[in-house]
Amino acid sequence: MVDLFTRDVAFKFVKFGVVGFSGVIVDFGFTYICKEWLKIQKYIANAVGFTIAASSNYYFNRIWTFHSNNPEIAIEYGRFLFISLIGLLINTLVLWLLVSRAKFNFYFAKLFAIGVVTIWNFVVNLNYTFVT
Repeated sequence: MVDLFTRDVAFKFVKFGVVGFSGVIVDFGFTYICKEWLKIQKYIANAVGFTIAASSNYYFNRIWTFHSNNPEIAIEYGRFLFISLIGLLINTLVLWLLVSRAKFNFYFAKLFAIGVVTIWNFVVNLNYTFVT
């Protein structure tokens, strides 16, 4: 039984990663547009990209990764966004530390921050948002 649970969780993590990768494209795309084209401050641009990606990630994780049939979509979406907002705080903190303190390239630091937040988001969403 433990082996099946482990495989099931591992498979969900891979699917979560695929959805997350699509979210990275959305996140980077909107962050780039906001920061470079619209000249919005980089941390606000980061928040915009992150939030739009979180919304698309909710949809794809609900239907594909976790196969949620929860009829209370607003509550589930609210939970997902709450977890994502905490993830945004973690993301911004890591980004700020790496850019401001360690002098990393903004986009390299953003990629690292996304990796950290991916682990946070998966574990908490698996055990809180999409509990079956």
